[in-house]
Amino acid sequence: MSSIVSIPELPRRRDSEESLLLDSRISVAEGDSVNTDVEGVRDGSVRGQARKGRNFSSRKKVLGVELSPDNFAVAMVYFVQGVLGLARLAVSFYLKDDLHLDPAETAVITGLSSLPWLVKPLYGFISDSVPLFGYRRRSYLVLSGLLGAFSWSLMAGFVDSKYSAASCILLGSLSVAFSDVVVDSMVVERARGESQSVSGSLQSLCWGSSAFGGIVSSYFSGSLVESYGVRFVFGVTALLPLITSAVAVLVNEQRVVRPMPGSGQKENITLVNPGFLQTSKQNMIQLWSAIKQPNVFLPTLFIFLWQATPHSDSAMFYFTTNKLGFTPEFLGRVKLVTSIASLLGVGLYNGFLKTVPLRKIFLVTTVFGTGLGMTQVLLVTGFNRQLGISDEWFAIGDSLILTVLAQASFMPVLVLAARLCPEGMEATLFATLMSISNGGSVLGGLMGAGLTQVFGITRDSFDNLSTLIILCNLSSLLPLPLLGLLPKDSPDNVANKEDADIEMKSN
Repeated sequence: MSSIVSIPELPRRRDSEESLLLDSRISVAEGDSVNTDVEGVRDGSVRGQARKGRNFSSRKKVLGVELSPDNFAVAMVYFVQGVLGLARLAVSFYLKDDLHLDPAETAVITGLSSLPWLVKPLYGFISDSVPLFGYRRRSYLVLSGLLGAFSWSLMAGFVDSKYSAASCILLGSLSVAFSDVVVDSMVVERARGESQSVSGSLQSLCWGSSAFGGIVSSYFSGSLVESYGVRFVFGVTALLPLITSAVAVLVNEQRVVRPMPGSGQKENITLVNPGFLQTSKQNMIQLWSAIKQPNVFLPTLFIFLWQATPHSDSAMFYFTTNKLGFTPEFLGRVKLVTSIASLLGVGLYNGFLKTVPLRKIFLVTTVFGTGLGMTQVLLVTGFNRQLGISDEWFAIGDSLILTVLAQASFMPVLVLAARLCPEGMEATLFATLMSISNGGSVLGGLMGAGLTQVFGITRDSFDNLSTLIILCNLSSLLPLPLLGLLPKDSPDNVANKEDADIEMKSN
C-alpha cells in the first residue's frame, strides 16, 4: 500500500527506521541485552545526575521532562534521525537524473541500503560488551555521527557511479541504525526505576523530537533541491550527523577503565568483557528458543509475509517526475503532508483501534488499502483530469488518505511484536522481530524492482505501469488467508492485564 507520489524510502528509524517505540518496558533498547558489571554503577550515576539536573533546572521542562544535559542529548539524537530525511528527495533525483538509473535499479539500491537495519541486535551486543575509549554509549554516538558525516560528504563531492552511491548510502544507513540502538539503550537506562508517567514523558520527548525533525526536513527537502541542486543538499546533510557527535559529550556515563599493571587492583571492569562471546552465544540460544515457539514463530511468519509484498514506489516516482512533471518543490510539499498524515495515522490507531482485535485490523486495513491503492491507476491513465481534478491535487489527497491508513495498519505490527516478547528478553526479541519485519519490507522492495524490470518499465516507458500497480496491490491480499496465525484477543486486553499504556514513537 503506497502513496501516489511514491518517493523511494531511504533507510531510517523503522522499528523505530522507515520505526515506533512501545512502552519503556517493551521497547528496551537492543544495547541492553547484555548485562555487565558496570551497569549498576552507570545506572546509579545516571540517576544521581538526573536528580542533580532536576534540582538545577527544575523550571525547564519539555513535554514533562526535565531538560538535563542527558535528556537534551537524547532529544537531539532523535531530532537528527528525523531531519536526515532532508536528503531523501535529493537521493531519488540524483539516482534518476545524474546517474540516469532506471526505476528497477533505483529500487534495488534503496532496498540494499536497508540491510544495516536487519542486524540491529548485533549493534546492541557490540555497544554493551566492547566499549571504545572507555565508553559504551558516548564513543559510539561520536563514531556514528562521524561515519554519517563522512558518507554524505562523499555523496556531496566524490560519488559519480551507482556502486559508489550505493556504498555511501549503505554507510549512512549503518550510521543511523547504530546510533538508534545506542540512544534507545540510553532511554531505557533513564526509564529504569521511574514511574510510568515519567517514562511516558521521556518517550514523548523522543517522539516529538523525531517527528519535528521529520517535518522540518520534509518542508525544506524539495525547495533546496530545486534551488541549489542535489550536491548542495548532500553537503548540508553531511553537517547534521555531526550534531550527534557533538551532543555525545553531554551524555553522563561511567567510564570503563582497566587498572594499571601491578597496581594490585582487581580487574572487575575490563576494556572488553571477557565473557562477550559466551554471553552472546547464550543470548542467541535463548533467542532461538523463544522464536521457535509456535506462539512466536507463526505470528512472526505472518508479519514477514505481510511486509514482503511487492510495491511500485520507484516506478511511480519516475512517472510523476518524468511524465507528469512534478517538481522537487512540489514533492517536498507532498512529503510534508504525508509526514503529518503519519501522525494522524498513529492518532487514529491510538484513539479508535486499540481495542479492535488484531485479525480484524489487519483484514480491514489491508482490504481498504488495496482498494485505495488502485486509485494510482486513475493518475496513470489521466482519468482524474476527466473528473476535473488536477494531477497535483489528486496526488496530495490520495497520498494523505493512503498514508493515514498505512500508518494505522502498521501499528498492530508493533503491538503484536511487543506481545510476543517473553519476560526477561524483551529487548533482543523485539529488536529481532523488527529486523524480520524490515527484512520482509526489503524483500518486497526487491520483488517490486524485479516486476518493474519484467514489465519493461523504464525512465521513459510507462505502458505497463497500470498493470504493475494492480498486481502489487492485489499481492497485498495474499497473506490474509494466514490471519489464523495471529492471536485472537485484542491488544488492549493484554495491555490492561499488564497495567501498561502504549507509548508510540513515530517517524
